Amino acid sequence: MATALQERSPISSGRTDTAVIRVENIRHSYGKREALRGVSFAVGAGEIFGLLGPNGSGKTSLFRILSTLMLPTSGRALVSGFDAAQQPDEVRSRIGVVFQSQSVDIKLTAAENLWHQGHLYGLRGAALKSRIAEMLERVALADRAKDRVETFSGGMQRRVELAKGLMHRPSVLLLDEPTTGLDPGARRDLWMYLNELRAQEQVSIIATTHLMEEAERCDRLAILNLGEVVGLGTPAELRAEIGGDVVILEAAEPESLSARIKEKFSVPTSMLEGKIRLEISDGLKFVTTVAEAFPGKILSVSISRPTLDDVFIGRTGHRFWTEPAEAAKE
Repeated sequence: MATALQERSPISSGRTDTAVIRVENIRHSYGKREALRGVSFAVGAGEIFGLLGPNGSGKTSLFRILSTLMLPTSGRALVSGFDAAQQPDEVRSRIGVVFQSQSVDIKLTAAENLWHQGHLYGLRGAALKSRIAEMLERVALADRAKDRVETFSGGMQRRVELAKGLMHRPSVLLLDEPTTGLDPGARRDLWMYLNELRAQEQVSIIATTHLMEEAERCDRLAILNLGEVVGLGTPAELRAEIGGDVVILEAAEPESLSARIKEKFSVPTSMLEGKIRLEISDGLKFVTTVAEAFPGKILSVSISRPTLDDVFIGRTGHRFWTEPAEAAKE
């Protein structure tokens, strides 16, 4: 796990940056149920870092701890060297937060929403007016500054949320399921703006998500399951762990065939939703060999390149959307 103070950022062109965020062995319990079980990672300057996990994985609890809304049972979260539990005011001045639920006032204009947000952080007069104009330009809404937010599309409203979160020039931007309710086109646009804002505002971004396509857009990510980190790295690094193709075989007697494949070819297999799953290089050639060895036993075949879902399956034994009983309780 990445808990050291020095963390190499994937966008630093070989330069070693001090971690802006450090999560160290965070644990949190709701009564007898552990929502977080020793989570650790670090986020470098200017990184977009994803927290990927299904319902019950612990990502929402971790988001609340990082945003100073909840205290961990043990462990600590540091933002720019300040402890989120012990120094919440220092942390709050350094983070911008965009929650999953809408926080913009749709009866106000875009500029008015930012005006009130700026007041919360002590901005006044010319400095506030200048920052409002700057942020609306950043999120490509300068020409809609005087329009009521209720006239905006969902994607445009989300961009106002981003502008609000960045009004006080935070070093860290926390996003909880940032594309909730957006169509695929608006999702792509939002991530384009996030990359632009990261470059323009020099912020580190942590985004929670349950969408594989969003996780693929992050520089690095932590995959969470039942309160534990089951994968940590860049999307490419995580996929590379599979080391070949992912093969799914449907058979009339899958468990029997799985055992026979293991015995004959010395290949690890697993059962997934009643089908045989295995990871192997040159999947097409292997499937041909298996079909010849066991004629008539295979009903259908699927061969694909590894995805983050395959990484999750490999680490947990179940699909991303299949919630174990313990997770379903959350």
